[in-house]
Amino acid sequence: MKAVIQRVKESAVSVEGRMVGRIGRGILVLLGVSRDDTPRDAEYLLDKIRYLRIFEDEAGKMNRSLLDISGALLVVSQFTLYGDCRKGRRPSFAQAAPPEKAEALYDHFISTAHAHGIPVETGRFRAMMDVSLVNDGPMTLILESR
Repeated sequence: MKAVIQRVKESAVSVEGRMVGRIGRGILVLLGVSRDDTPRDAEYLLDKIRYLRIFEDEAGKMNRSLLDISGALLVVSQFTLYGDCRKGRRPSFAQAAPPEKAEALYDHFISTAHAHGIPVETGRFRAMMDVSLVNDGPMTLILESR
């Protein structure tokens, strides 16, 4: 499982011109699922994200986590994170999970976040989405479960 995470002041996702998810301060998570991923990978990645100290304290040091700031997650499915561009001019998505498996693990990631009391908003799985954000920093990281 891969995630591109961005520390945001605000972020939103729309489908066909209608807002489907919006957060204030928190983390935008672009989440990709591979063929080999399991629920354990989703749980590992969520734990990494919720405890990652990427928010500044009073001294301006990155010492606070999403939990420390009572932030929210905006989770957007992103199968293109598994695009392989090493050969030719068109990405291969052979390593991306099939849609049924990817959606189940995407949903597991979200439900686990809810179970931990984290406010979560989402995009719409398999939809064309417009994602907007005010990147705080900018702060962008790439995380992998393996």
